[in-house]
Amino acid sequence: MTTDCWRLDSFAPTLVLAATDARLPEVVYWGAPLPKGCDLGAVTAAHPMDVTGGMLDANPPLSICPEADRSFPGQPGLALRDAQGHALRPRLRLGEVEEDRDRLVIRCADADLGLSYVTRIAIDPDTHILTLSAEIESDTPIIVDWLAAPVLPGPQLSDEMIDMAGRWIGEFRPQRTPWSSGIRLREARTGRSGHEHFPGLIVPARGATNTGGAVWALQYGWSGGHRMVAEELPDGRRQIQFGHASATELSPVTRAATGPLLATFSGAGLNGCAIAFQRHIRDRIVQWPDPDRPRPVHYNCWEAVYFDHDVDTLKQIATRASALGAERFVLDDGWFGRRDDDTSSLGDWWIDERKFPDGLGPLIDHVQGLNMSFGLWFEPEMINADSDSFRAHPDWALGPRDQLEGRQQRVLDLTREEVRDYLFDRIGAVLRDHAIDYIKWDHNRLLPYPDAAQARGIYALLDRLRAAHPQVEIESCASGGGRIDAGILARTHRVWLSDSNDAAERLRMQHEAALFLPAAITGSHVGPRRCHTSGRIHDIRFRAWVAAQRHMGFEMDPRELTEEEAQVLTRVTAWWKANRDWTMTADIHRLDSADDAVIAEAQIAREGDRFVVFAGQAATTRQILPRPLTLAGLDPAALYRVALANAEDLGPASRGPLALKDGPAELPGAYLMTHGLHLPRAFPDTIWVLEGTRL
Repeated sequence: MTTDCWRLDSFAPTLVLAATDARLPEVVYWGAPLPKGCDLGAVTAAHPMDVTGGMLDANPPLSICPEADRSFPGQPGLALRDAQGHALRPRLRLGEVEEDRDRLVIRCADADLGLSYVTRIAIDPDTHILTLSAEIESDTPIIVDWLAAPVLPGPQLSDEMIDMAGRWIGEFRPQRTPWSSGIRLREARTGRSGHEHFPGLIVPARGATNTGGAVWALQYGWSGGHRMVAEELPDGRRQIQFGHASATELSPVTRAATGPLLATFSGAGLNGCAIAFQRHIRDRIVQWPDPDRPRPVHYNCWEAVYFDHDVDTLKQIATRASALGAERFVLDDGWFGRRDDDTSSLGDWWIDERKFPDGLGPLIDHVQGLNMSFGLWFEPEMINADSDSFRAHPDWALGPRDQLEGRQQRVLDLTREEVRDYLFDRIGAVLRDHAIDYIKWDHNRLLPYPDAAQARGIYALLDRLRAAHPQVEIESCASGGGRIDAGILARTHRVWLSDSNDAAERLRMQHEAALFLPAAITGSHVGPRRCHTSGRIHDIRFRAWVAAQRHMGFEMDPRELTEEEAQVLTRVTAWWKANRDWTMTADIHRLDSADDAVIAEAQIAREGDRFVVFAGQAATTRQILPRPLTLAGLDPAALYRVALANAEDLGPASRGPLALKDGPAELPGAYLMTHGLHLPRAFPDTIWVLEGTRL
């Protein structure tokens, strides 16, 4: 029996793979760093489990692609049929392995079936993220029902897993599921990542918190619908699989590939994995048009005017938004075709001369005269039956003629080259003829059925548009957070986390989304006084500071603001601008609050020399006074000066003396992380902002 071993390392994790007798490799270790001189043969020899009665004579390997033909008792990593529909059961043999310090390419084949399998695994030594992918090629067309990215083992000393559920205006809701015998399966079959099924999974070891303990985490980079399997086998082993939603290759193919699976391990709690993802998404995945440009304060007119576009009114709004500190003006839905509501004109990407008799030029000139750039809303993947485009090309719509519509619209078939050409030409003409540096790219309807080729079509269109207009930044919006994943972020630069501008909802959503997403790409807007999606009224201080946690913007009619509200918003916006050079590259540490009414995070500069804490009072406390808030990520031996950045927001609930109310406090990092800070007593829907500097 011969065994080959390989390892990949960064400062945080080690991954060890081993292959016995030229069979498919399996992951024999994934966790805390192993010593550099560690004997991988000994690690591999220690990996097999015992055998007892009522079992096979040996345990079928939990390889990177578990094979049904090896008597594997769980979910296989590959499910194929020939073109006639007969099941295929590959027996893959190890071939060539390309190895360097940070990368492995493993090639396997089944010569009898004319099938090859390639897995690529790389580790980023700075972000500590593993990127894994798999692809297959066949000499003859085959039907691919399932192809998993390289399969990783689930940890044994873990009682539960955490994934994200959600809905429109209620995204990123964590749910904890106990490990038990059998499968935890989640599948997004709407043709996009989905509000309901963010493609991520976190597996904490027993006792892990935000700030301590071992944690494993994964997220899948594919925008067309995914499948996640977390399975505990009868023998106790656990496996985690991610891939495209099953059976979404609708025709026989000779090649299929997974998206990239991002995976990481941390010995420092959930925050260690979160920070790895934040850095990798921001610094490796997103391709910024101008990396040195500060993130501009955003203004979007949607909740101010909806479809009612009037040039003079829009100019007034732009003037007011600029005075508040906005640096980009985005014209949302309603500027094209005869778009007076959501029943018509999608697909007719030419300017509505009724609303803009002189074109967009006068509005853009006005916006630029205010030192703001200009952005525009598109929903390119969709079409209304009531549109000139549909009347000319009804065959361009995906799905049957009698399908259920969503928002009175249908999906364009982006697998067709002529459809992509049409969209490229129409969108390109608008971008070519106007000074536009931003697209809000929306996606408001589920697909009539999931189709992997449709996702590849949108990737191709985005790649082509970005190559032709490299200065344009693109936001991924899908009724809010319906398409957020590393695949779309490789082609876009911002996500609209939710259509909800309710600050209380945003406080919670942003806190949970920080497990996977950085601040710089997460749009957050100051909404109207009365939220349009919840009906709740929140004070401008709460709305403004919650938006300042992420990429800040406004989305309301600024003319509704009182003088006092305008002063508050201007002050908070000025604070955000003064600090964005470091907060937009800071690490977000979710804080373990002793008071479950408080949702808090610390954003710590990469150099560690400064931080800001946002502590939101989300509800009333169970006791009379809030418990101390312990910080995280600081140097325990360093001294920090901590000040209340929004002391002017102190209200009647706080009546006593308090260190933070009297001025800056100078305290050791060990004290801040062990004892914590007493926050002023506050009513619900209040947020405290603490600024810290290392002395």
